[in-house]
Amino acid sequence: MLNAEGVCMATVRKTITLTRQQHDWIKAQIADGDYTNDSEYLRDLVRRDQEKFRSLKAAVEEGIASGPSNRTVDDIWAEAEARRSDPDE
Repeated sequence: MLNAEGVCMATVRKTITLTRQQHDWIKAQIADGDYTNDSEYLRDLVRRDQEKFRSLKAAVEEGIASGPSNRTVDDIWAEAEARRSDPDE
């Protein structure tokens, strides 16, 4: 298997246990043509989770690097609420 950079990556066989509902969901994704098999679906989930983790880690590091804020919690909360209600942000 090749990664996005074209480098061969070793694979490991795993056995997992799912609920019937989870199994049916995966099969529905495959039937819809989004994935070709269970492994492809699960690998995509892991990749997306890894990317989410990297993004969150980068945001935390950026926050730490920015230093202390002079704003109050209420100011920060108000800005977050304003962003949430403005679809252009």
